[in-house]
Amino acid sequence: MRLALFDLDNTLLAGDSDFEWAEFLISQGVLDRQLHQARNAKFYEDYKSGTLDIHAFLEFQLKPLSQHPRSQLDAWHQKYMETKIRGMMTAKSRALVEKHRQAGDLMMVITATNSFVTAPIAREFGIDNLIGTIPEEIDGEFTGRVTGIPSFKEGKVTRLYAWLHDRGQGLADFEETWFYSDSLNDLPLLKVVDHPVAVDPDPTLRAYAEEAKWPIISLRN
Repeated sequence: MRLALFDLDNTLLAGDSDFEWAEFLISQGVLDRQLHQARNAKFYEDYKSGTLDIHAFLEFQLKPLSQHPRSQLDAWHQKYMETKIRGMMTAKSRALVEKHRQAGDLMMVITATNSFVTAPIAREFGIDNLIGTIPEEIDGEFTGRVTGIPSFKEGKVTRLYAWLHDRGQGLADFEETWFYSDSLNDLPLLKVVDHPVAVDPDPTLRAYAEEAKWPIISLRN
């Protein structure tokens, strides 16, 4: 069996689900535009430059989940999928996932974005396995805190190894392993798979991929 790993934001999606979730909440009047829009944009720029303070960002990102009942969050998320996400799921992304599905590969979305936001998106792509940053829940409601290690930078590798260990597997048990990503933040995981693929990469990843002779592809329509 082969293993195909996909980053989500700006890789399978033609955009960033994290950034767009905050923008969606602002547009719905859930978050104050003046207080949140500039911070959201700053965190996004820090992410793209590789300087993101993941813990400060998660405090910002997860706090709104703790301020509303799960039923309301789920209703907002359905609207978010309709108005923001489905239009970011390109034909090329769907075709890439389908190619790996037809090959019988084990597929996973592995993303730094929290699993509340990303689990429905992974399901929309028809991918059952997800590693995302886990928001803490108590009695089905979010606390605003994180459970475990954020799946960011080296944390993606740690979380993937733990997931495989729980299955009684390691990367070496697969005939081939693939990881598709756009981001310099994913270099730790790109370096440990058999087939790293740079997807519409940022400048740093593009330069690294060109030097390492990794494939560079685009999933934009």
